[in-house]
Amino acid sequence: MKYIVFDLEFTVLRSQRHTAETIEIGAIELRADEHGKLNMTDLYHTYVQPSRSPKISKLTTEFTGVTQSNIDDAPLFKEAIENFKAWLGEDYYLCSWGPDDKYQLVRECSAKKMDLGWIRNYNDIQLSYTRLNGADIGQRMGLKKSLKAENLPFIGKQHNALDDAFNTAKLFKKHFPKFVLERNNAAEESLFETRIVYSTDNEEKYTPFHELAHLLKIAQ
Repeated sequence: MKYIVFDLEFTVLRSQRHTAETIEIGAIELRADEHGKLNMTDLYHTYVQPSRSPKISKLTTEFTGVTQSNIDDAPLFKEAIENFKAWLGEDYYLCSWGPDDKYQLVRECSAKKMDLGWIRNYNDIQLSYTRLNGADIGQRMGLKKSLKAENLPFIGKQHNALDDAFNTAKLFKKHFPKFVLERNNAAEESLFETRIVYSTDNEEKYTPFHELAHLLKIAQ
């Protein structure tokens, strides 16, 4: 069994007329040895060229670090996902920090009439870690703060897909024996859920896009 910890970066849009598109995929593969200890055994990374808005915004680059030159020759979403699926293989758990990356995959694959069956055995490591610490699931900790609490340094740059995947994988590896992982399949679930990922009415509560909202305010 492989444990895949992945992260996506998306385009930053100020208009609600369009939906965000994936522009970067980063993933770390972990496998258990004969003693049940997890080891990082492989990695995957690709930029993705957005099809709806091929020219990415300044805000997108400021938030993610992804530049126009990074994506100009990158594969489109369908090709990138097919390559990712080939790397995944057949027997795996998909894990990420928070639910947003899964929702993004489901939205884009659904919009492009692509199979959802490969988005399976998904587990939200942020939720699992929050429950493990007995905290209110409505008050989730950010990745960097969680690593600090575990005396694990954040390596690399936030909002870089591979760096975020690697740092999430470190936390996952440390607490792996305590996590109860679920088996599921996105093809059998409700495709869309309405969720507020950031609200200016509750700035003290952690949300994954708090920093993004701050950037948008500055740009106004």
